[in-house]
Amino acid sequence: MSILLPDAGLLFWMLVAFGIVFFILARYGFPAITSMIDERKRFIDDSLKNAKEANERLANIKAEGEAILNAAREEQTKILREAAATREQLIKEAREQAEAEGSKMLAETKRLIEQEKEDALLQIRNSVAELSLSIAEKILRNELSGDEAQQAYANKMIDEAVAQKNTGQ
Repeated sequence: MSILLPDAGLLFWMLVAFGIVFFILARYGFPAITSMIDERKRFIDDSLKNAKEANERLANIKAEGEAILNAAREEQTKILREAAATREQLIKEAREQAEAEGSKMLAETKRLIEQEKEDALLQIRNSVAELSLSIAEKILRNELSGDEAQQAYANKMIDEAVAQKNTGQ
């Protein structure tokens, strides 16, 4: 017998032992191992599916967040535009009101100045008239102090009135 070639009896008992071990493993070991592998595969598949769903939800949440941010930015821009328009309108109205009031005040001031000017001119005319009468009275008293002067002055006035009447006709 050689070291490299086994005996027929040894080969028979090795095959019997292998068959028994294989039968036991096939009956009890392999189903347990395959069920554990199947369970592990299901767990990994579920985990991948959950991870994919989580990524999709995260993407949806991110998209919703971006949409909300864009809507908020648009609303902010709209509000800022409205505020700017309102501010410009208020400034315009205030400017127009100030100009209207300024025009009214200017017109009133001009009217008051014109009225005071007319009053001053009237007072000056009255003063000049009184002064002229006073001077004329003093001159006439001085010139007409005698009877002859009064008679000459009266004749002169009558001649002037007659001449004026003749030239006026």
